Amino acid sequence: MIGADRKAVSWVAADWGTSHLRLWPIGADGAPLGRIDSDKGMSNLKPREYEPTLLALLKPYLDPDRRLDVICCGMAGSRQGWMEAPYVRVPCPPPSFGTATQIKTQDARLRVYILSGVKQADPADVMRGEETQIAGVLSQQPDFDGVICLPGTHTKWVSVQNGKITGFATFLSGELFQLVCNHSVLRHTLAREGWDAPAFEAGCGDGATNPGRLANALFGLRADALLSDLDPVAARSRASGYILGMEVAAVRDEWQGRSVVIVGENEIAQAYAAALRLQDAEAAVIDAETVTLAGLCAARAEMMRG
Repeated sequence: MIGADRKAVSWVAADWGTSHLRLWPIGADGAPLGRIDSDKGMSNLKPREYEPTLLALLKPYLDPDRRLDVICCGMAGSRQGWMEAPYVRVPCPPPSFGTATQIKTQDARLRVYILSGVKQADPADVMRGEETQIAGVLSQQPDFDGVICLPGTHTKWVSVQNGKITGFATFLSGELFQLVCNHSVLRHTLAREGWDAPAFEAGCGDGATNPGRLANALFGLRADALLSDLDPVAARSRASGYILGMEVAAVRDEWQGRSVVIVGENEIAQAYAAALRLQDAEAAVIDAETVTLAGLCAARAEMMRG
């Protein structure tokens, strides 16, 4: 089996995030042979530990007679990562292999490249990893003109025109929600899990209408719980709605009247889609893994074209 895997693999696609690493060995036909998941994200590694991590995870695919190419996107290229890869300034096409940084590896069986991120000077903003997903969207929809929303701990709203990233905005909403849930006085009020759709929708409406009162609205959940026994699941859902409603309203000028794509099919992506529907905007939700792989495969194709 190991010998067969070594013969079958052509290269490896890697999404190296802050907390997780995903690897896809790719066969000669361009299809993934499988997926390898690891908790060895950027936050858990020192620079000297990246190469040993890859060697351990890719051991069944390493061949002493040839180098295995690994193309990475994400936080491996951050200042705290393996090696800082440059940013490309907007407006720009999503960076691909042409601006990739090659890592000097000690093991001759590996040849590693990290794709560039994207930067914006005014207002200041940066992205790493999301640009590869944008490339994946454009590989599937070359004529896309609109806004791509990439939900997560730090959600990106990216404007795309004529194949270029023309501007973007990052919201700390996911991290803010976690801080509120786990490290504020509301940790005594909000459920750890569960979902109440009407409460979320009501929160979205309030957040979009009165964004300047976010801090006041959040504390109101605590007061409502003390005075009226507000259900913890409803409180959690309203808090999420307040934050997402505020965010969606803040970028209204970007998405209004334009096509919107949300990358991801998890609960948070569906929550963003619901928040947009409440503002009379429809969004297509597409699979994050699919477009990540499509973007990495586009970089590989550019590499092979030389």
